[in-house]
Amino acid sequence: MRVDRFLSNLPRYNRQQVRLLLVEKRVRIDGKVVSDPHSEVLEFSRVEVDEEVLQLGKPARYFMLHKPPGCVSATRDPQHPTVLDLIDEPDKDDLHIAGRLDFNTTGLMLITNDGAWSRRLTQPQTKLPKVYYVETEQEIGPDYAITFAEGIYFAFEDLTTQPAQLDVLGPRTARLSIVEGRYHQVKRMFGYFDNKVLRLHRESMGPLQLDDALKPGEYRALRTEEIHLF
Repeated sequence: MRVDRFLSNLPRYNRQQVRLLLVEKRVRIDGKVVSDPHSEVLEFSRVEVDEEVLQLGKPARYFMLHKPPGCVSATRDPQHPTVLDLIDEPDKDDLHIAGRLDFNTTGLMLITNDGAWSRRLTQPQTKLPKVYYVETEQEIGPDYAITFAEGIYFAFEDLTTQPAQLDVLGPRTARLSIVEGRYHQVKRMFGYFDNKVLRLHRESMGPLQLDDALKPGEYRALRTEEIHLF
């Protein structure tokens, strides 16, 4: 949000007063004096006028979780444990999930309080590749990879899936890379061949791999270089 809009939204200032505050260089964002009305105020920014703090600011937080099966990708659920129940952090109600996984799907999950960062990960325009390890009930035929690369029509949404890459690892195991996150997408893609997915595990999102040191249910903070991958 622009700083002039941020200040104008406060009941104490009108637009003329905001312009005067900026001209007189009485506004600071994260300790830096600003006079440009287009200066950006983020939800994590500390905003001060003179010596008064108008927005305290808070640190952005980013976590990688190894999601176990039997866990809901939600902040609250009346019947099942949620992924946030696995997080032992202060103010965890401020956190949200960037890219959900189904109830029994395991693997990489990202949790943050940075809405702009998570939107970059999940918005369709980004086309961020997500890689899954898949185990199926029946053998995976040679025509699967061709069909997945061409796209599969989902009648319910009246759309065709984006091209996906399938690498067959064994008779009933494969690695699948998709750039979408449709409802039960991987299971429905294999369901096109009447082949049930028995195990689904997300290994990576874009360039970020699940940390091998994390056991199911464990998490850690992302390193600075990992945050800047997106």
